[in-house]
Amino acid sequence: MFPVSSQKKYWTFVDESDLNRLRHEANRKFILKHGANMTEEQRERTFLSAADERLLLRQYELQLRDFCRRFNPPMPRSVTGTAFHYFKRFYLHNSVMDYHPKEILVTCVYLACKVEEFNISIQQFVANIKGDREKASDIILNNELLLMQQLNFHLTVHNPYRPICGLLIDIKTRCPLKDPERLQPGIDELLDRTFLTDACLLYAPSQIALAAILHAASKIQENLDSYVTETLFGRSATDILPNLIEAVRKIRSTVKSIETPPREMVRQLEKKLEKCRNQENNPDSQIYKQRMQDMLDEDDEHSIQTYARVAREQASQEERLLGITRVLSPSA
Repeated sequence: MFPVSSQKKYWTFVDESDLNRLRHEANRKFILKHGANMTEEQRERTFLSAADERLLLRQYELQLRDFCRRFNPPMPRSVTGTAFHYFKRFYLHNSVMDYHPKEILVTCVYLACKVEEFNISIQQFVANIKGDREKASDIILNNELLLMQQLNFHLTVHNPYRPICGLLIDIKTRCPLKDPERLQPGIDELLDRTFLTDACLLYAPSQIALAAILHAASKIQENLDSYVTETLFGRSATDILPNLIEAVRKIRSTVKSIETPPREMVRQLEKKLEKCRNQENNPDSQIYKQRMQDMLDEDDEHSIQTYARVAREQASQEERLLGITRVLSPSA
């Protein structure tokens, strides 16, 4: 249930100022860490601003949507919704200069497939990715634990799809609207656009679902106001209606204001990002490759030490069981 979920408690915010504050703080921390010896002017030339990061993330949100749409086999919409939640949550506390969105994006989708029980192997998953699929597989698997840690292991997501189903059933049962199925295209349109906004971090899934229903009704020139105020909630709920109506209005207004990032500006920011990103988290950098190799060497050394210890313990155990003590050589 959403009201008692980790999503409600930890990942639903009062207003956009909370989100902006967290994003600015993530940006500030990265710049202070990696530009400690720079002047303010040098930092501005070198690093992305919080506004730059937000613009880039909008572009990658479009890529996330398109990736899920083209995925083969077709994935449930709940996977897309959950992946968007993860992606947005991750970049509340992390800078795109620290972790490149193209790598976190596919990791979010892969983790969402698991959580939403869309059973697919890593080989099937990376078959949907262009380029070096072995490298993509390594990136996803290396980032999976990081992503879960940054989400504080709050992996269950309540999407608006289930409330939509409930509302449509109720409309068919208690509303005189003819052929409620006509609402579906408008519902899908608003939900798809909602994930390109911060609505899922600000509003309950039921509020987003109601906004989608009312948006779809307006698209086919139907009015469901009386259904909402009289049938759905009734007179006993008049105290919550003003807040609900305001939430629905804001959701629809936010969705209408979505703009596609200017392509040329995105290209410039991408070039700047490649220069200022954290090379320790760049799979193409020598620093990253060396760090991975060091980790493998540590694992190998640990495995050798563990094997030697187990072998000694096993030999000692065998001696005790057989009552045999090791015979010393004559030269000892």
